[in-house]
Amino acid sequence: MSATPRTSLSPATSHMIRTAPLPGQVTVSFEFFPPTTERMAQSLWEAVERLAPLHPAYVSVTYGAGGSTRERTHATVTRIRNETDLEPAAHLTCVGAERGEVDEVARRYWDAGIRHIVALRGDAPEGAARYVPHPGGYAYAADLVAGLKRIADFEISVAAYPEVHPEAASAAADLDNLKRKVDAGASRAITQFFFDADVFLRFRDRAAAAGVQVPIVPGILPVTNFARVIQFAATCGASVPGWMADLFAGLDNDPETRKLVAATVVAEQCRRLSAQGVDAFHFYTLNRADLVYAICHILGVRGNPRQEAA
Repeated sequence: MSATPRTSLSPATSHMIRTAPLPGQVTVSFEFFPPTTERMAQSLWEAVERLAPLHPAYVSVTYGAGGSTRERTHATVTRIRNETDLEPAAHLTCVGAERGEVDEVARRYWDAGIRHIVALRGDAPEGAARYVPHPGGYAYAADLVAGLKRIADFEISVAAYPEVHPEAASAAADLDNLKRKVDAGASRAITQFFFDADVFLRFRDRAAAAGVQVPIVPGILPVTNFARVIQFAATCGASVPGWMADLFAGLDNDPETRKLVAATVVAEQCRRLSAQGVDAFHFYTLNRADLVYAICHILGVRGNPRQEAA
């Protein structure tokens, strides 16, 4: 994906919906979270199998807050590696662990054939008011990236924040932090979710001007529960446009219509981004496959016909 700055679409075309597939080759990736129960494990694996025919570039598996799901993340990633043709990426954070412990986890991933790490600072543990670096650990994501590169030649993705990380001193400081992660060895940045395409396009331009030359992949969150999205957005500093509230108004008890609206919103968002040179999209699936599958179909990302169970 080119990092060359591009101008945004004009207001006259900013909300046009075109139902044809995207004109260019599109790459997608999917994010899952590790299960905490047997039922959730079954749901996750059904989502993996549903989306696998779309041939994503990779699929990532998150950590819980404070690294609380480290072992479940490792188990899920290694199962994907061993039982599918998908390329798994494991999230790894700095929270609550010494460097040696984090390094050992990374070596286990490498030995298991995992070559892609999503390196994050991580959220503060539950009950903590703010993130505090472990005295013997990696302090920040840039330190973690450098440490991973010393262990093995991992492909490393890092986080980016189009609307500024909530704890950043300023937008400029946030961009400086992204640049440090890239300089330490990151090969791409995946953004926090956003809903206004112009927010991403302006951020991409600023990042390029700051010398960030790796691909910046937009993180896309299909809305299935608008009230929950409002909560998510409040914790990560993302804005929710008023027009979205209007679109989802009155649909609290109508999940099927919410899915139709969500598919339309995301398809238009991706179409606007594609018109400005974006050719890769990272979907936060929330372990629900059908909506993401439908959106990918609309965009022209299609794999093998679905095989129904006999």
